[in-house]
Amino acid sequence: MSTRDLLVLGTASAVPTKTRNHNGYLVRWDGQGLLFDPGEGTQRQMIRAGVAAHDINWIFLTHFHGDHCLGLPGVIQRIARDGVEHPVRAVFPASGREYWERLRHASVFVDTRVVEEHPIGGARVEIDTGGAPFTLTARRLQHPVEAYGYRLEEPDGITMLPERLAEHGIAGPLVGQLQREGRLTAPDGRIVTLEECSVPRPGQKLAFVMDTRICDAVFELAEGVDMLIVESTFLAEDEPLARRYAHLTARQAGQVAAACRVRRLVLTHFSERYTAEDFPRFTEQATEFYHGDVVLARDLEQVPVPPRRRPVRVQRRAT
Repeated sequence: MSTRDLLVLGTASAVPTKTRNHNGYLVRWDGQGLLFDPGEGTQRQMIRAGVAAHDINWIFLTHFHGDHCLGLPGVIQRIARDGVEHPVRAVFPASGREYWERLRHASVFVDTRVVEEHPIGGARVEIDTGGAPFTLTARRLQHPVEAYGYRLEEPDGITMLPERLAEHGIAGPLVGQLQREGRLTAPDGRIVTLEECSVPRPGQKLAFVMDTRICDAVFELAEGVDMLIVESTFLAEDEPLARRYAHLTARQAGQVAAACRVRRLVLTHFSERYTAEDFPRFTEQATEFYHGDVVLARDLEQVPVPPRRRPVRVQRRAT
């Protein structure tokens, strides 16, 4: 069975703590590993979590503040040292290319050619996935430096209905033919369409939103996703700080999740100002508006993408 989950490698913001490493998030999706914002210490966190360099197919940087990118040199050097042969596509804001080059070549090591650079720019970007089983889009967020959020979408599909197929005597190779061609002549001579024997199956969706103030792009990224991984740097009483530094509060994250009909909300990127006793309040404030599933991310935690939504079966009209 294909794995679709989030492996949390770090949950701190600007300053790590004794229990929270700098940022690092590995989304595993049908054999593809998407590493988001590898902060300082990510390579060690990967070892602790049992993740190998061969598990990484993508690297995404939201922006070039240190807690979101200072782990990049170690990750790339590990990719080179371990002899990863498949392409590793690296997506980052084009405006930060100078910082990318510094991080990419931060020290002397035997380099690798597998890292493919994909700098992005503009308010909305469609990212070439190279044939991966999903689409990727990026939206520019609002932060003191250029920053992007990312959205992963599986294409919508269909679920075949065995009882409808049986009614028409369609079995074996005929099922595949119906899926490919959309219609066929059944054994009894009737023309049968794919719509008569199937229901739509929404594709699963995931969004990753880091440092930003509330803006339209946050809602566009989060709309209808199965899982939203989002910063909640501050508690609501510190909202003036959130506005000053262009971050979100836990309450705002909950408001976004509620407005966008998110199925699972993952809160992360916590300021070092808060103690262990404060963390239950992040969940409490998020659930003031959002009544779905809330995960307060912890380092090295595995968070599954919620199961597929059940296809809606349309009742057949009586004839």
